[in-house]
Amino acid sequence: MSSLMIYSVGFLAQLLFSSRTFYQWIASEKQKQVVAPRFFWQMSLLASILLFVYGYLRHDFAIMLGQSLTYFIYIRNIQLEGHWHKFPKISRVFLWLFPALIIVYYYNNNTMDIQNLFNTKNIPLYLLILGIVAQLLFTFRFIYQWIYSEKKKFSSLPKGFWLISLLGSLLILTYGILRLDPVLIIGHSTGIFIYTRNLKLIKGEETH
Repeated sequence: MSSLMIYSVGFLAQLLFSSRTFYQWIASEKQKQVVAPRFFWQMSLLASILLFVYGYLRHDFAIMLGQSLTYFIYIRNIQLEGHWHKFPKISRVFLWLFPALIIVYYYNNNTMDIQNLFNTKNIPLYLLILGIVAQLLFTFRFIYQWIYSEKKKFSSLPKGFWLISLLGSLLILTYGILRLDPVLIIGHSTGIFIYTRNLKLIKGEETH
């Protein structure tokens, strides 16, 4: 696959991620408090699929790891919002099985090369470690959010989510710059602004 097509997949994924974050920001500004609209989780799920594919095509284990860890958390938040049952049954089955289908497909076509993902000729070891740490931190925001939402029994985006988002995004931006990855650079440059704005909105809620 050509570099143009690979980057197109990545930019489409980031466009969807940015759209969901922008929509969440606008919805929060209107209500003067941080909210977690349904669209946020639906777009997250679709974008996650595309970014996982992009990570594989770029032989970037850090990206694949991050999306693998958050994929099912997106589904769980859609369930907590009470909208999962509204998806057509065939769509729900496909979404549950998608990660396994990808692994089976690549394995059976002899294109799944685990050693290649960790090949430091493609990415220096120090950079691979930075990418993994950055993705793990960025992913932890959704683990934190998931646990928080389970306790509250509804989908919510608490202050800790945005703090971890900001720190993780700064690390991924650094990784993207060193990796010369325009998809990561553009995606996380715009995200940092919105994460900061949501923290300011929460601060405003706390002072009232």
